[in-house]
Amino acid sequence: MLAETICSAVSAAGLGIAAVTAYRKRFLTATRIAAYSLVPVGLVLTGVVDWLAGIAFKPSIWLGFGVLGLSWLLFMTTRAIERRSGTTRAERKAARAAGRNEAVAPAASAPSLGAGGAAAATKPQAQAQPKPKKRQEAAAPGDDFSDIEAILKKHGI
Repeated sequence: MLAETICSAVSAAGLGIAAVTAYRKRFLTATRIAAYSLVPVGLVLTGVVDWLAGIAFKPSIWLGFGVLGLSWLLFMTTRAIERRSGTTRAERKAARAAGRNEAVAPAASAPSLGAGGAAAATKPQAQAQPKPKKRQEAAAPGDDFSDIEAILKKHGI
């Protein structure tokens, strides 16, 4: 009963403000204010106010909202952790599968430029990297450029 009275008073005040606004020849604004002021009376007449009042005073309803909030929090936490790692489960699985099919062995000092792993495995190590001694001494401080040199040689540069 109290909620209906408050909603009616708010609507009456809004309609009064709309009348003053219309008197000042701002009809579009007055119509908009009248529309907003009729909303509380409409909510009372449809029973929404009684329904909201019933929800507000039942502890079981608030417990349900708490459980929904907890589930949302857990969901968002897992999403944030997944985004921080930068990958989804499917992407990590694909990366592991691609890691098995590498063209270069992890411990190799130069990339394999042959047709496949079997052909490269049959070559002796002496034939795989024939380098003059002067070249090795000059490249000793910059060993990390050996793979770039191999790529340039492959392209004839």
